Formats: sequence, structure tokens, C-alpha cells
Amino acid sequence: MKHQDNTFSVAKAEDSSGFLLWQVTNLWQREIRKILEPFDLTHSQFVLMASIHWLTLQNELVTQIVLSSHTKIDPMTTSTVLRTLQTKGFVTRIEHPTDTRAKTVAITEKGKEVVKKAVVAVEAFDTRFFTPIDNSDFNLQLITLLNDYK
Repeated sequence: MKHQDNTFSVAKAEDSSGFLLWQVTNLWQREIRKILEPFDLTHSQFVLMASIHWLTLQNELVTQIVLSSHTKIDPMTTSTVLRTLQTKGFVTRIEHPTDTRAKTVAITEKGKEVVKKAVVAVEAFDTRFFTPIDNSDFNLQLITLLNDYK
């Protein structure tokens, strides 16, 4: 017997985009953790390392602020994760050549070796995971959401 309480605007849980996104995100993150485990990387560590590598390949001088903005990871978390990556020998942080308040970030050779292998593994998983849906439309919709909530 159905309750008369109309707290929810949907008839079925599957009609809630937020709930579905939460479920899919948890599933995807769980699988990503498994993929990254052999590389001794957390998901945040991977995202920061891959982004440093990406931005460097785009000939950008990578600062912690640029990295934080690119990844949408808050600056304090970015700094904390970078410290851990530095301890692992995957990245270096040095003073910015012109801005004394900023630090530039670079991947070490050891870090580059790890991140290249991790990117291949993550991209292969993403291809398998997202194959059942139309990625181009999905990605455009995600970009719309990101742009609407800056």
C-alpha cells in the first residue's frame, strides 16, 4: 500500500537524476580505485598527476592555483595531495620564477612513468564503462552542468 506522504517528486527512485548520478558515480569511483591500486595512487592523486602532465604537454606553467582550477579540487586539498605526491617522489614543487607567492609543480621522471601507465589503464576502463551510452552528448551535458555551477 502506498503512503500518502508526497515528500518526493518522483514515483520511482530511478526517476531521480541525482540519485542515479550518485549511484553511477559510486560504481565508477569504486572501479577506478581498483584500477589505480597497483599504481599506489588514490583517485585525487591520479587526477592531479594526470592534470599536471596534461597541462605541461599544453606548454602551461603549472601552479597549484592553475591545477586547482583545472581539476575543480579546492586549493587546500590540492596542496595536501601534492605534498603526498612529493613525498612519494612523483612531483616536485618549486618557487615560481616571477610570483613569490606561487609554487610551480612538475612531474618527476618516476611520476611520469607511473602516470602514463595509470592514464592508459584509466582510459581503457572509461572506454569499457561508458561504451553503452552516447559519450558525445553525455560529455556536452556534463560540461553544461559544470559551466552552470562555477
